[in-house]
Amino acid sequence: MLLAADIQPFDWKRILISDNAPPLFLLEIALRCVVTYLLVLGALRVTGRRGVRQLSIFELSIILALGSAAGDAMFYDDVPLAHVAVVFVLISGLYLLFNWLTEQYPRFSDWLEGAPILLIEEGEIKFDALKKQNLTQKELFGELRQYQVEHLGQVRRAYIEATGNVSIYFFEDADVRPGLPIWPERIKQAQRRVEQAGEYACASCGHVQQLPRGGVAHCAVCHQDVWVPTCADKRVQ
Repeated sequence: MLLAADIQPFDWKRILISDNAPPLFLLEIALRCVVTYLLVLGALRVTGRRGVRQLSIFELSIILALGSAAGDAMFYDDVPLAHVAVVFVLISGLYLLFNWLTEQYPRFSDWLEGAPILLIEEGEIKFDALKKQNLTQKELFGELRQYQVEHLGQVRRAYIEATGNVSIYFFEDADVRPGLPIWPERIKQAQRRVEQAGEYACASCGHVQQLPRGGVAHCAVCHQDVWVPTCADKRVQ
C-alpha cells in the first residue's frame, strides 16, 4: 500500500498504466473485456427481449449480479475467467428456472415479481392501494399525463404492473364523466369552502360530490375536505 509521501502527483506512467502490472497486461485486459462481453450478450439472449425493456425487481437483481461479475473480471488480474463463466451460467440457469416456476405457479410469480394492482376504478383513486405501492398522487398523475389524461373522469381503470408501468383503460367519449383534473394548475385551485354551487372532486381520491355555494364537506370515500372544480372534457388523442 502506497503512503501519501510515496505518491508523485501527475505521474503519467502510474495514471495511464500501473506500477503494479507490466504494460503487456493491457492485452490481457482486452481479452478479458472480449470474453466477459460475450458472456453478457449470451446471458441477455437467455433472458430474451424483456432484457431491454423496463425491468422487474427479479430481472434487475440479475443484471446487477452479472454486472458486478463482468466488471471485476475485466481488469482485475486475480479474478479467473473460469469463475466468472460459472457465475454467468448459474445466474442464467436460475433465470430460466424461475421463469418456468412463474409459468407453472401464478402465486409464485406474484410473490417474485409482484401482481398488477388496481389504482383507479371508475374515475376514483384506490387510496389504500396507492399507499401500499409507496406511490404519491403526484407520481400517479405524472404517469397519467403521459397518456394525455386531463381528468380522472376519462379513466375507467388503471393498474400498476409488476414492471412499474401504468396500464390505463379509458371510457368511451360518450361515457366520460366529470372528474378530478390532474393538471398542476387546476390542482392548485383546491379549496375547502366552495365559492359556487356545482360538482366538485375530492382533491385526494377524485370522488365527485354536489356541493352548495359556500359549502364545506368531507369526502364520502376518504373523508378529506379539500375540493377541486370538476372537468368533463373528452380525451383528445
